[in-house]
Amino acid sequence: MIQQNEIVMLILGLGVLIFILGKRSQLKRFPSSKILVLGFLVLLAGWVLTVMESFFWGVLLNYLEHICYTIGSFLVAAWCWKVFGSRKEAR
Repeated sequence: MIQQNEIVMLILGLGVLIFILGKRSQLKRFPSSKILVLGFLVLLAGWVLTVMESFFWGVLLNYLEHICYTIGSFLVAAWCWKVFGSRKEAR
């Protein structure tokens, strides 16, 4: 059974995807933007799988959903590390 919060999350994610597609040239100004966008796309795939698992292949899509969440989280964490954690503090 599909829960309301899953639908809302998917709709918000699709809205952000439209924003990303419309602002591609401006997003390239961010450092390592490819990692950040890839992380978002993998998380979006997880949200799609969350909704799809209610219709068919529930167990398989649930595993794939959680794999997407894990990979997406690592990508966003890698982006944060690359942008914010790799700077040496001025002494």
